[in-house]
Order: sequence, then structure tokens, then C-alpha cells
Amino acid sequence: MKFIDEAIIKVKAGNGGKGCISFRREKWVPRGGPDGGNGGKGGDVIFKADEGLTTLMDFRYRKQYEAKRGVHGKGSQQDGHAGGDIVLTVPVGTLIYNDETNQLLADLEKHGEKILAARGGR
Repeated sequence: MKFIDEAIIKVKAGNGGKGCISFRREKWVPRGGPDGGNGGKGGDVIFKADEGLTTLMDFRYRKQYEAKRGVHGKGSQQDGHAGGDIVLTVPVGTLIYNDETNQLLADLEKHGEKILAARGGR
């Protein structure tokens, strides 16, 4: 088994769902009115430290991670569902850097510690 201690990956949060424009039309309501729903929130990308892991081997073959987008809104004031979050487990002691600016984003020192890497859209 190889020991991988450095990996460069690309993460992207999910986009928010689009809202819906709908107008209420009923026989006994003279002017109706707006009746659309909001779009759902996009999924987040979260890093979580796990003391059971010792290597970054999972990140060697898969380089891009993208969370799900939110579901679009519907008529009758129905809001869309939120997109699913992605939780990427890494070994305890992992340092997470921004590759473009070389800025330290997080140092995951304890088991179960989490960091939000990318927030989903609304």
C-alpha cells in the first residue's frame, strides 16, 4: 500500500435552484396573485478529520468534487429541496491550503473536526 501525503483537488459547491414564477387562477378569486416557490439551497463541501485514516489515497484518483445543486421551485408556493452536502474525510493533522493563493484554510487537529470548504448557493 502506498502512502500519499499530498493531494491537489478541486471542490465546487452546488448552485441554488431557480425560483418559479406562477400566478394563482381560481374562478372565485377575482384577481388571483403570485403563487411561485423559491429554489432550494445548493449543497456544501465539508472536510472532516477521521483518526481511522492514515493516507490521502482516496484523493489520488478522483480530483474533482462537486456538491448537488438545489431543486427548482414549483407553483402552488412549493419551494425546492436543498442539494446534498459532500463530506470528504481526511486524516487527522491534515492541512488544507488554497492552491491559488497558498493561504492556509484549516488545520484539522482533532477527530471529528469539520471545516466548510465551499458554501452552497441560494
